Amino acid sequence: MGKGPSTVPKYWSKAETLSRHEMKHLQALRLSETVRRVYENVPFYKQKFDEAGIKPDDIRNVEDLSKLPFTYKQDLRDNYPYGLFATPRENVVRIHASSGTTGKQTVVGYTENDLKIWGEISARALTAAGADNRDYVHISYGYGLFTGGLGLHCGAETIHATTIPVSVGNTKRQIQIMKDFGSTVLCCTPSYALYLAETLEDMGCTPADIHLKYGVFGAEPWTEQMRREIERRLGIRAYDIYGLSEIMGPGVSFECEEQTGMHINEDHFIAEVIDPDTGEVLPDGEQGELVFTCITKEALPLIRYRTRDITTLTRKPCSCGRTLVKMTKPCGRTDDMLIIRGVNVFPSQIESVLLSMGQASPYYMLIVDRKDNLDTLEIQVEMTDDMFSDAVRKIEDRENQIRAQVESTLGIAAKVTLVEPKSIQRSQGKAVRVIDKRKEIAY
Repeated sequence: MGKGPSTVPKYWSKAETLSRHEMKHLQALRLSETVRRVYENVPFYKQKFDEAGIKPDDIRNVEDLSKLPFTYKQDLRDNYPYGLFATPRENVVRIHASSGTTGKQTVVGYTENDLKIWGEISARALTAAGADNRDYVHISYGYGLFTGGLGLHCGAETIHATTIPVSVGNTKRQIQIMKDFGSTVLCCTPSYALYLAETLEDMGCTPADIHLKYGVFGAEPWTEQMRREIERRLGIRAYDIYGLSEIMGPGVSFECEEQTGMHINEDHFIAEVIDPDTGEVLPDGEQGELVFTCITKEALPLIRYRTRDITTLTRKPCSCGRTLVKMTKPCGRTDDMLIIRGVNVFPSQIESVLLSMGQASPYYMLIVDRKDNLDTLEIQVEMTDDMFSDAVRKIEDRENQIRAQVESTLGIAAKVTLVEPKSIQRSQGKAVRVIDKRKEIAY
């Protein structure tokens, strides 16, 4: 199912290999222009800057960024729906929004130029994963108000690949489409990639029966162990892509062939890492909360937006040749972090423990409760078909092994329950990993 020779270069844009001096100069120009524009066009920012005693002329370079106040998700909700837009609404050609499951939706808008930039940064991500105009890009992210589907769709069309907009659901049909249409690149959440792999096996097929070569996965935290599981079961190389709708959508940063962190498209977004408690900017290499400032967006250019994602930044040279700053895979979110008996726990830490032990299914659920004023944690883990056929004693031994490893790694005791195969609900979008009965929420 060939499509002729590739016309796609190793790098999609010259900006990916600019020197640090060139990048800082470009960022300074774009930052000062953006600050002036939001001051003049967004009443919210004019008020915030005035209260802080800051005028646009005070911001001349990247180092001045720390003078500016932070923007929070609640600010978007308080100015719902269009109060933070910096351009007349007649210039806005598309609207996306969050699900609004924990409050009002956060609404984002795009001008025609914003969509062009979005397509370019998504094209950079696909190119870095190995995709080119000969590929068939199978997009199983959701379409609609969620940014995932249309974001990768723009990128695939930008590199002139054949785009297959499957969206989510009807998983067996997706496998059939992969076989019949020759899909070579899969774009979806990592949890859905695992579900596709499981469905492929249930249909009596192997990776040799489909044509996939690469996967570009994001929209939820996932571990290195899950990456290896996906790669093994689908016979592909799995790459991480990062984004959030408030900043742009998928493509804010992306992995290259090194798979040791994600390059941030810093000609469009300036990244900082801060101490989440004090707001102090941290040096490269220190873990903290990721903050973004948009410097090319026209419709919704957010200033120092606090993402709540926990990561580190590095500017060490990358063997791929890109000079863009790298961020490590987020280990969790400050608002997803569980505090159990005084210990900070991220779901991804438990996932890492489970998958590193082997013989465990990658499907699990954390149930947090409080009994007699004491926090409790139950970890439900699906058994594989082989484990399910084991004797009860052997299953109990396995539960004890997992319990001991969790306590050794995280420093907390937990109840571990091995449950029947396929008894934990599969996700076609972002996976639900936690039920916190203390708050009566699931996420």
